[in-house]
Amino acid sequence: MDDQRRRAADWFRTLRDRITESFEALEDRAPGEAPAGRFEVTPTARADDGGGGIMSVMRGGRVFEKVGVNWSEVHGTLAPRAQAAMAARGVPGMADDPRFWASGISLVAHMQNPHAPAVHMNTRMFWTPGAWWFGGGSDLNPCIEYADDTAHFHDTLRAACAPHDDGYYNRFKAWADEYFYIPHRGRARGVGGIFYDDLNTGDWEADFAFTQAVGAAFLPAFLPLAEARMTQPFTDADRDTQLIHRGLYAEYNLVYDRGTKFGLETGHNADAVLMSLPPLAKWV
Repeated sequence: MDDQRRRAADWFRTLRDRITESFEALEDRAPGEAPAGRFEVTPTARADDGGGGIMSVMRGGRVFEKVGVNWSEVHGTLAPRAQAAMAARGVPGMADDPRFWASGISLVAHMQNPHAPAVHMNTRMFWTPGAWWFGGGSDLNPCIEYADDTAHFHDTLRAACAPHDDGYYNRFKAWADEYFYIPHRGRARGVGGIFYDDLNTGDWEADFAFTQAVGAAFLPAFLPLAEARMTQPFTDADRDTQLIHRGLYAEYNLVYDRGTKFGLETGHNADAVLMSLPPLAKWV
């Protein structure tokens, strides 16, 4: 399992590098007098010497108002609350040995142009002495919705899932629809995507290959939408719509998101955990 954990962590790091390079290249292609955006890269570390990662954040670019692409590889002992949550999900061995290791990539992009959709993606591997599993997914969060954009995003994810299991797309799309729902608003935060967790079919290679496919599908699913919308004219009313919609994203991540809760409860860098929050939002 040590070799498998190393392979997974290295893949997530490679994917992080590929995405940050692609986003900076998109900034270079975007018209405008403002300088093209660049990522500020900051190492992160757990307070208990339990590993860390890389926080990469771009602010005020031509295309991206704020985007974070984080990679991490952490280990340690689960706090009692996190341990109880894992046990409630049926993770074996948690009562006897709360040690864990985890690695993954997490991305959230908030765009300058209200017509360009915000987006989230993460993939990860989690290990305890009693089990291992993969999780992740990607979902689109347009402030102003376009049916063609939604169709392209979902079609790309469907194509990524198909070679691995005929049922994965429908199963994980339904999971995303449920997971990214905001109960107190009675609505989803966006137009969905796919989400999965606790994926352990017993075949590590197959599950890793699927997780790689989900990560590799992100750029072809999202970049064409960002590039097509980044120069579209918009009004003050469009910007107002964008800021109000961002409030939904902030509410979801602070109240419901399991990854946010886990990161804070396990002592990871708080700025890295909360990089998903939009730079500006408003409530009516």
